[in-house]
Amino acid sequence: MSRNRNRDAPPPVPERLPAPAVDAHTHLDACGTGTPADVAALLDRASQAGVERVVTVADDLDAARWAADAATWDERVYAAVAIHPTRTASFGDTEKTEIERLVAGDRVVAVGETGLDYYWDYSPPGAQQEAFRWHIDLAKRVGKPLMIHDREAHEDILRILDEEGAPEQVVFHCFSGEADMARRCVDAGYVLSFAGTVTFRNATGLQDAAKLVPPEQYLVETDAPFLTPHPYRGRPNESYCAGYTVRALAELRGEPVAVVADSVRSNAERVFGLPSSPSVTPA
Repeated sequence: MSRNRNRDAPPPVPERLPAPAVDAHTHLDACGTGTPADVAALLDRASQAGVERVVTVADDLDAARWAADAATWDERVYAAVAIHPTRTASFGDTEKTEIERLVAGDRVVAVGETGLDYYWDYSPPGAQQEAFRWHIDLAKRVGKPLMIHDREAHEDILRILDEEGAPEQVVFHCFSGEADMARRCVDAGYVLSFAGTVTFRNATGLQDAAKLVPPEQYLVETDAPFLTPHPYRGRPNESYCAGYTVRALAELRGEPVAVVADSVRSNAERVFGLPSSPSVTPA
């Protein structure tokens, strides 16, 4: 029987990783986790797979408020707040004031997700670019990482970062470029976060990019409830599925799973300023 026969069923929780990892980008609010008990249950499932902490990310004001609150409910949850580029058609003082208030929270560890999305036409490019520039400035003012959404906008993203001056830490969420784009980002000191897309059979260019990124410049994320890794593509995603992506990334890079998981953890701690947890030395 095909493992994908029941497309509505969540994937099984994978075998626990040999070293603790971090889901660098998820949307807990979109995973049906409306209450503290829901969040704890989701994190318990993630912990079964060795995914010990998550960053839950906002895309509008309501989601930003929720993420900032949820990060206070469970010590395994941190938050990122911003206005998604597809929601910037009416970006103004109300949004700016509230995001500035929320980003000051101790458990809000990044400004994101912000950037450019030229796939959808919900917001014109000019409005997206103006909002992106504002979020870049905010990240620099508050000294927190910038978490970038880049969909079919590579050149404008890189150009605007260069024009504005990038913050100290820049994370390309769900990195979608090929090897040349990856090299340019790596040379600029940016961190590339790989989602379940890197496991897709048709993602050869992305897989080539994942192979060349230095160990100190990558993260793993789920972008849950979206982008569930192969072989469960199309099913509901959750943070525990980061375990599948860690293993796929290790195979692509020809490295032990424990090494990749430990790189993911240590990089997340450095980039987001998370408390350190013990590393695990592979046998």
